[in-house]
Amino acid sequence: MNRTAVITGASSGIGKALALEFAKRGYNLGLAARRIDRLEALRAEIASMPGGQNLQVEITALDVSNTELVGPVLQGLFNTLEKVDVVVVNAGVNKLTGVGKGQLNDELALMQTNLLGAMATVNAAVEWFKQHGGGHVVGISSLASLTPIPKQAAYCATKAGFSMYLDAAAIELKKYKIDFTKILPGFVKTDIVDNMEQYPFLVSAEQAAKEMANHIEKRRSVGVVPGYPWKILKPLLANMPSGVWRYMK
Repeated sequence: MNRTAVITGASSGIGKALALEFAKRGYNLGLAARRIDRLEALRAEIASMPGGQNLQVEITALDVSNTELVGPVLQGLFNTLEKVDVVVVNAGVNKLTGVGKGQLNDELALMQTNLLGAMATVNAAVEWFKQHGGGHVVGISSLASLTPIPKQAAYCATKAGFSMYLDAAAIELKKYKIDFTKILPGFVKTDIVDNMEQYPFLVSAEQAAKEMANHIEKRRSVGVVPGYPWKILKPLLANMPSGVWRYMK
């Protein structure tokens, strides 16, 4: 029987790339995002792939920043799929912000989506898995959770908070046979931030998705993407000199 993965934020970027990668591996899919038209296009793309017509692909509109709706919408999607093996908590946004520059509302919006929306998604997944004997929650955090980046203070804070939430949840829920994988991407070429080419060790969303899927299938507790060079540099990130980022605008 095919495995089933549910992915939030699946309409573009890492979420879309992960959906296509899982489809290549024969997964049934539940895809959620704000833009239903893009999900419909993605479902059609999957159907056109070799073997794609044999996959179940369910879609639903979901804005995770509306935390009160996250649980009901995802429970509806889970019920439609009937069987869920993996829930990938991926939906997120980014915006360059300056501390003390009148952008508090922008910073709070990042917090609402990236942290509170992610927490609501984890809760919905855990409720389902508790009722069905276990499962696998995957959180897309970031290497930005480990190092301060100028003009990314709020974004770094959301990812640091989400990483800690995942780590604590993994300990708390082990007795329920719920596994957690925390994915720490470096710089991935998506439309979430402009001018990504200025950042080091940039990889395509497709390459990132392939590495992420490998980590997920091996049920690793932490997956650094791309593995090289970030796996080597990861222990150094917390003490990275601030001057490293000075030339990035």
